[in-house]
Amino acid sequence: MNSKQRPIRVLVAKVGLDGHDRGAKVIATALRDAGMEVIYTGLRQTPEMVVNAALQEDVDAIGVSILSGAHNTVFPKIMGLMKEKNMTDVLVTGGGIIPDEDMEELNKMGVGKLFPPGTTTATIVDYIREWVKDNRPF
Repeated sequence: MNSKQRPIRVLVAKVGLDGHDRGAKVIATALRDAGMEVIYTGLRQTPEMVVNAALQEDVDAIGVSILSGAHNTVFPKIMGLMKEKNMTDVLVTGGGIIPDEDMEELNKMGVGKLFPPGTTTATIVDYIREWVKDNRPF
């Protein structure tokens, strides 16, 4: 890493009415410990709030934690808003309780890798690092 290279910036978001944010906080801490800059939005965010915050913060990646079962609504909405704002070079990833077949459909739509409970934080850190290295020139 050269001295001019800035840290990877990741927005970690909890979308919807799901009030459980322990997992999101664990991931945020792991990403910070790995040298990334993390913006944590807190609970009960809307897709619009997430995309606007990502735009304002000039992030490389958005990580959405979702346990409520609303993933088939939330991820497509975030992807649509990002497309409208021409944010085509920002990774959308996430995790939570998402059935495999839903993960596959979301991946086809452009959502990055999705991580089920029990995924190691190292796996998530490595994935974000690799994606940013391959897709974000800075």
